[in-house]
Amino acid sequence: MTEQHTLAPSRQLLNKVPEVTVYFWVVKVLCTTVGESAADFLNVNLNLGLTGVSVITGVLLIVALVLQFSAKRYTPSRYWLAVALVSVFGTLVTDNLTDNVGLPLEASTIIFGALLAVIFLVWFSFEKTLSIHSIVTRRREAFYWLAILFTFALGTATGDLMAEVLGLGYLVTGLIVASLIALTAAAWRFGLHSVLAFWVIYILTRPLGASIGDYLSQPSSQGGLALGTTVTSLIFVVGILGVVTYLSITKTDVTPEAAVIDTVAVRERGGLWQTILVVALVLIAAGTGYSLRKSSLQDATAAPAPAPAAQSVPGGSPVPPPSPLGDVSTFRKISKDTLGLLNAGDQPGATANIDNLETEWDNAEARLKLKNKAEWTTVDGKIDTVLRRLRATSPDPASEKSALDALLAELG
Repeated sequence: MTEQHTLAPSRQLLNKVPEVTVYFWVVKVLCTTVGESAADFLNVNLNLGLTGVSVITGVLLIVALVLQFSAKRYTPSRYWLAVALVSVFGTLVTDNLTDNVGLPLEASTIIFGALLAVIFLVWFSFEKTLSIHSIVTRRREAFYWLAILFTFALGTATGDLMAEVLGLGYLVTGLIVASLIALTAAAWRFGLHSVLAFWVIYILTRPLGASIGDYLSQPSSQGGLALGTTVTSLIFVVGILGVVTYLSITKTDVTPEAAVIDTVAVRERGGLWQTILVVALVLIAAGTGYSLRKSSLQDATAAPAPAPAAQSVPGGSPVPPPSPLGDVSTFRKISKDTLGLLNAGDQPGATANIDNLETEWDNAEARLKLKNKAEWTTVDGKIDTVLRRLRATSPDPASEKSALDALLAELG
């Protein structure tokens, strides 16, 4: 965790990352939020699917990183383009593992946390510093971008674990994360190692940005501002462009050339033992909080009774057995209402109404998964299909109705 050390002049470039100012954190949160909403927009609204979005974003990220590595100094437009694409791609890495591979978010959080720790250990073993004020060689830059990628993946997994699996919701998750950021900043003021504080806050801004985006895009019935993913993405893209343009003109976040010369003149001590202490506290607090929350959810969720066979009603059609998930009447009602709007030719109303299904389903995820994970996964896939078809840029009423019929049949 040493701040600076000797570096041969022949290998040195100008620092390739910005100064950590208020502008840095503002653009970081903006990139995080637009990364979350843009991924949803490409996946659902443009109906590209998770795999398609991942491939497109991966190619764009490679191009952006080539441009970033080819630069001789920090350039705001190149740097923040790479960060925005890393934000999207890091989110998609976690989403692919969850949705396509079926890896639990608990496992993703542990895996990405371990990988990030390995990157930091290897980085430090080679360079003797993890400071972003000394990204003045190609090797350090490579370590830096690897760390950035895994901070986004870890932040995504951790935020989704808290909001969805533990049922806290994005608003509560955002408040918790904001409190942890404030606590870390206060600890830095009172002596916490600056490099350690930076990376802790960098990881935490990912779930914070996701919470902000979720609040803006959620329908008003769920306490959000009902802006939708499209408008939310546009707002934050404009914000990023505005701040990056300002930084490009004023150069306020460019590290002075004299400040990036690595010497042994300045060292921060205590980084190792502080890191061990912080990691231990995080693991203890996270493990305790996870266990207590899961116990609370299990106590609140009654064990599902065996589903009875279908019964016939005199003079009527057979009554289907209840869903293994228990009471799914809310989801059935929203689906039926949406289907009714489609049958009446009200496409805008149906598209707007389906937002309620997504919100209610996400809010109930923690409870329903405990009842029957296999059935939850099946219904979740059918809901994703419904969302993609109703939010498509060129919706097809026949395919929309077919998806809703399949969902209603699965709900029982």
